[in-house]
Amino acid sequence: MQTTFPRLLLRNAERHPSAPAMREKEYGIWQAFSWSQMLELVETLACGLHQVGLKRGEHLVVIGANRPWLYATMLAAQSVGAIPVPLYQDAAAVECVYPLNNAEVRICVVENQEQVDKLIEVRAQCPAITHIYYDDPRGLRHYTEVGLASLAELMAAGRVFADEHSQWFRMEVEQGCPDDVAAMFFTSGTTGNPKGVVHTHFTLLDRAAAGAEFDKLCDREEVLAYLPPAWIGQNIFSYAQWLCCGYVVNCPESAGTVHIDLKEIGPTYYFAPPRIFEALLTSVMIRMEDGGAFKRKMFEAAMNLARRVGPSLMDGTSVRAVDRLKYALGNLFVYGPLRNALGFARVRVAYTAGEAIGPDLFAFYRSIGINLKQLYGSTETAVFVCLQPDNQVLADTVGIPVRGVELKVAENGEIMVKSAGLLKEYYKNPQATAEVLTADGWYHTSDAGFIDNQGHLKIIDRVKDVGRLAGGAMFAPKYVENKLKFFPHIKEAVALGDRREKVCALINIDFDAVGNWAERRNLPYAGYTDLAQKPEVYELIRDCVEKVNADLAADALLAGSQISRFLVLHKELDADDGELTRTNKVRRGFIAEKYAVLVDALYAGRTEQYIETQVKFEDGRTGSVSATLRIVDAKTFTTVKTAA
Repeated sequence: MQTTFPRLLLRNAERHPSAPAMREKEYGIWQAFSWSQMLELVETLACGLHQVGLKRGEHLVVIGANRPWLYATMLAAQSVGAIPVPLYQDAAAVECVYPLNNAEVRICVVENQEQVDKLIEVRAQCPAITHIYYDDPRGLRHYTEVGLASLAELMAAGRVFADEHSQWFRMEVEQGCPDDVAAMFFTSGTTGNPKGVVHTHFTLLDRAAAGAEFDKLCDREEVLAYLPPAWIGQNIFSYAQWLCCGYVVNCPESAGTVHIDLKEIGPTYYFAPPRIFEALLTSVMIRMEDGGAFKRKMFEAAMNLARRVGPSLMDGTSVRAVDRLKYALGNLFVYGPLRNALGFARVRVAYTAGEAIGPDLFAFYRSIGINLKQLYGSTETAVFVCLQPDNQVLADTVGIPVRGVELKVAENGEIMVKSAGLLKEYYKNPQATAEVLTADGWYHTSDAGFIDNQGHLKIIDRVKDVGRLAGGAMFAPKYVENKLKFFPHIKEAVALGDRREKVCALINIDFDAVGNWAERRNLPYAGYTDLAQKPEVYELIRDCVEKVNADLAADALLAGSQISRFLVLHKELDADDGELTRTNKVRRGFIAEKYAVLVDALYAGRTEQYIETQVKFEDGRTGSVSATLRIVDAKTFTTVKTAA
């Protein structure tokens, strides 16, 4: 797409000046910002940033939740040729040090006192920082930090400059080119320091336009922006496509009100990782299990019908007239109210990505009339590589290449991508850039997979994670972990086995789902640690593990990956404790090292093991959790031989 982000803002403001561009919920009330108001806000901020010396090609960090000011700040930086670098708002202060220094950041724009405190904490380690601007002044009245000021002050200075130089902003915007760097996103850093992924206006907007064309998005879409702005997926859905299509982006009041806000807005275009869809379904099932006998029977009968004919209706294939009539009644009394309760009453297109989604979970949403699909992409590819067409939606694929994408499979099974949306480079890291980009323009995804007979892409695991057991059988840990997480009672799992004689697993239970299960069985517990070690819970999880093993036994290639032994961890894996990335990906190597005593116990054949683990609380304090963990065996199955 041969344009820039600020030029698209100008276009939308000229075409639809009074139409809503964004809404923000504050104090329980939705407040709308029109395209002309967004343009005025961006111009004021751009002039203010120019006044404090922000230069073309310089990086500016933004940290905060989805808010109009955050999007306006990124647009303002791009308008003067600077490069916004969003960082995760829930990251610990120490996690910000490397990105701030790597990008040589002078100016930071943050949301509130929490983010200001982080930057003050690390400022001695980040000597380049000269200015910190905040949006929310609560708690900051008596701060005397040098260079600390409110966004209101910055905008006041910008307003004066804009009044005196009425054409300056548009002249700056006109200097921008599609091939200029538009943004930098830091990877999650699962194995070391994060890498700064550099994208141009062209790469981001080309992929945004390709996705919009694929699903026929228009300016009438409603989107809820609730995921971290530092994640490129949120940027594509709520920033790049927002400007391409001119639709409305809605910012929830807080993380705690997202579900309420979801129902109030009724988005037409929605994205969430599988864990969000899992949590929503778990909450529904918990409520249904607590309902009366008649309501439960009606729900069960309706869902049996939906599972049988719902996906066919979604795909437009033939269904018997009597089943169509029954489904219409089910839609009136069950599916429609259920979609409304979930906040999906108006969803036209919904996507999930990032991890594999369970086939039962996937089928549930499609069976009740929600057009849930999967996509494949990454930070380096500007998200859109493969998408599922409406009439070709399968639980075990991630779709077909979208416009402008070529795929091929390397000899080692790695998926290679050629696309107009590929990263320009890893910032200040030519060696890493050369490792992923070939001379003829192919990108190494590091994902192992294959393209099926229908042209759909299937992902197995990360290439580097696909290993071998001591006996030579293939071991795909992520594939095994995803199968475990398909069960609502399992929140997270870590599979171990590379170069070992068997596979073992560390498992996190889903506290809400298992807690509700325990309460309905009058099983008392004092908290997560106590519940996790109940013998009854171990039997519940063992049943899940053995179902996974039976499923793996039917796959001759991965039958050796069956889980022989497992334990349930005494604490939830947490990004603050370094066990997950900020995008909730398991840091398998770190976990194996941190819990080495448990890994040793699993492979030594012990039946229990004591462990004490340091944890970090939300307020920054540290403490410890200790427990004696049970270790149990799981039944494995003989490989099922398929007919030749």
